[in-house]
Amino acid sequence: MINHAINQDRRDFMKNSAAVAITLLAPLKGFSAHKNPIIILRSSWQTVNIGDIGHTPGVLALLEKYIPEAHVRLWPSDVGNGVEEMLMKRFPNLKIIKTDQDKTQAMAEADFMLHGSGPSLVARVTLEDWVKTGKPYGVYGITFPGVYGTPDQAKKASPKDIELLNNARFAFFRDSVSLEIAKELGVKCPVMDFGPDGAFAVDVRDEASADAFLKSHDLQEGKFLCVIPRYRYTPWWKIPSKKRTIDQEKDAINQKMKEHDNGPVRDAIVAVVRQTSMKVLICPEDETQVEIGKEMLYDKLPDDVKGKVVLRGKYWLTDEAVSTYLRSAGLFGLEMHSPIMCIGNGIPATVGRFGEQSSKGFMWKDIGLGDWLFDMDTPKDVAAMTPAVLEMAKNPKDAKKKALRARDFVVKKQQETMAVLKKNLYS
Repeated sequence: MINHAINQDRRDFMKNSAAVAITLLAPLKGFSAHKNPIIILRSSWQTVNIGDIGHTPGVLALLEKYIPEAHVRLWPSDVGNGVEEMLMKRFPNLKIIKTDQDKTQAMAEADFMLHGSGPSLVARVTLEDWVKTGKPYGVYGITFPGVYGTPDQAKKASPKDIELLNNARFAFFRDSVSLEIAKELGVKCPVMDFGPDGAFAVDVRDEASADAFLKSHDLQEGKFLCVIPRYRYTPWWKIPSKKRTIDQEKDAINQKMKEHDNGPVRDAIVAVVRQTSMKVLICPEDETQVEIGKEMLYDKLPDDVKGKVVLRGKYWLTDEAVSTYLRSAGLFGLEMHSPIMCIGNGIPATVGRFGEQSSKGFMWKDIGLGDWLFDMDTPKDVAAMTPAVLEMAKNPKDAKKKALRARDFVVKKQQETMAVLKKNLYS
């Protein structure tokens, strides 16, 4: 259960957010509908992680819903590996900026640049170029500064980032810790508030692939949970396309902590299988998690449990993943964006985090799911994981209601943040 302190923190957070919302939703001044505004969405950072992929279709869906008259130009870093095809299937009128000529034309004709969700101010260089045009821009749902490490290290930001945020029309941070750090470091953007990660709004689907996979493994809708393992540090050196050499220091930490972190997840799988009728699907959020899912979860399961556990043996794209999550009774494990996409679609999901990560995990407290957030460096949190997962499996209706309450809170914030963007498009 959420303790009293967390409840009070969220009440204060919601009270402050409500006050900000009154300001954000004030009547729009200078509104002019003489043209369809052109927005550059700077997003799509990489394709080896379904969460990083998810930022883009999520924000595109919000723009489509709340500012349907706008023309959107996507300026991606990477839409390979089938991601472009997935986006165009869902957004057939989307224009994707690919060439230098496309970039030049977009910079000239666009009215506004929107920096999409991400682990930091990822596209700072693009924003620096955009500033030279004198046209407005905003930042939508980032962690700040996005530095990984100790609390003191996590508060280090470049003066250029602070300057870019100060000159933005608005800056929305996807967790309240980032918002407070920004204030502490002297960011004074005209509008600063909590703004949900764009991936909460993901609605891409691949129903056929999801149905075929579930049927082939006898996973029935509403009768299985999904689970995601991970290392402390994503081992990018294991992904050939990244072309990185092994980071010996990070790999040593990964190897040292992999049982500490994934053992409790495995214990939760065993409890679910032995104490409920649910099955479990082990699946990846990034390419590296197929391997660790087999090594640390599936291979170490007792024989009586393995028969009700399915290991997904290859990486997938966001659309198939979301379609699968929607058919599940919920998700647990050590990742962030699969839970985000679950809650955005009303599916229960817990989050496990580490001290080595940024502050993004704290958004679970911000949206009212503090008792579904587990700090793997805190023994009482680790001990609470299995009971919480069991409760989700044994009482799916209650878990669903809880997920929907969080989703409704997120939707309200999406409405408010999109209203701010619209105001700045037309004023």
